[in-house]
Amino acid sequence: MYKLLIFDWDGTIIDSAARIVSSMQKAARDLQQPELTDDAVRNIIGLGLPEAIQALIPGVDDAIIPQMRERYGHYYLDADDTPTALFAGVEQTLSNLKQKGFRLAVATGKSRRGLDRVFAETGLEPLFETSRCADETTSKPHPHMLEEILEETGLNPSDAVMIGDTEFDLEMGVRAGMDTIAVSYGAHHIDRLLPYKPVLVMHQFAELEHWLTETSLNRS
Repeated sequence: MYKLLIFDWDGTIIDSAARIVSSMQKAARDLQQPELTDDAVRNIIGLGLPEAIQALIPGVDDAIIPQMRERYGHYYLDADDTPTALFAGVEQTLSNLKQKGFRLAVATGKSRRGLDRVFAETGLEPLFETSRCADETTSKPHPHMLEEILEETGLNPSDAVMIGDTEFDLEMGVRAGMDTIAVSYGAHHIDRLLPYKPVLVMHQFAELEHWLTETSLNRS
């Protein structure tokens, strides 16, 4: 059975897609870049910011990327009041899983500044043993951040499972050699996640605890 549960953040733990979309669109307008559709921005959720900007604005001048990052961070962290909230059942489920002996980690496309901020806002940081952010390692879907987490925790890919709502999360997990769990309520439609053959499709966060408990009992 899995020893380590590795979670994506945006779209898996917290309902932040609307703020990400709004903040990215405002950043593009500030810099007179092409108008970004809601679907286009949702499509890049999960990538590191430089990779996301390059995907949204093909051929973008390299000089624009740090400016876009600054404006996006300004809106997302300070100036955009689009609500974000934990998905139902997240806090209780994570607490229960930790009490049952599971080790928890985060692998996110957020910056370290952004993750530290939401850790503080939600009070969830003590539940997680470690975390990796896109600005301190390689962006998804490269498996580098998962490989670093495994090295830090001293575990093998078979000991861990990657849980996320985008194809970037699941591709990263598959490339790292670990099982994946797909979240159906996040940024990417579930049809985009199924080709990665997740061991579970979660429609509600609380399903995870029940499934892990049942799976453990069946294997014992």
